[in-house]
Amino acid sequence: MIYPASRRFALQSIAKGALLASAIGTLGLMSACSDKKPEFKAVDITGADYAKDFALTDHNGQTRALADFKGKVVVLFFGYTQCPDVCPTTMAELAEVKKQLGQDGDKLQALFVSVDPERDTPALLKAYMANFDPSFLALRPTPEQLPELAKSFKMYYKKVDGKTPTSYTMDHSAGSYVYDPQGRVRLFTRYGSGTPALVSDLQQLLK
Repeated sequence: MIYPASRRFALQSIAKGALLASAIGTLGLMSACSDKKPEFKAVDITGADYAKDFALTDHNGQTRALADFKGKVVVLFFGYTQCPDVCPTTMAELAEVKKQLGQDGDKLQALFVSVDPERDTPALLKAYMANFDPSFLALRPTPEQLPELAKSFKMYYKKVDGKTPTSYTMDHSAGSYVYDPQGRVRLFTRYGSGTPALVSDLQQLLK
């Protein structure tokens, strides 16, 4: 069918307008997709006003803070070397996570904060970290620092007396804090969440 010139012009204008609207819609959709909030397996605590930083001595005698690990994802866990199950399981899992990250494994920094500074000497902490990965660092707060540190991280710990003065155990929170490469606290991962879940979350933070 042949349309008058005026109607052909109108139809062409409508077609061009539809194409432009489609293109704008596509760009908008792409923009929305790119701005989509990441979905993590762990608890997203982005923007939390706790667990922000620390100044603690590592097992090599060096004072450490989050700024020392800029460019890496940091997983921070509170525990003690004589812990029978949760602590070694968590650290072994972190060692496996590092392996599964492949080339990005060097961008993971695991930090083990002792809740038992009375027994966890620097030498003992260093040997304990060597059981899992030589790049992992143990941090040792003084007995005076520990209460305030635990409060600032919303972390629970309690000494449970044993049969002898040195055979006590420590009850403590079993989760880990995860920081992005800019040093911002982002996630709290519960004990037992599994290696695949943590690998997935860390890969997102490293993008």
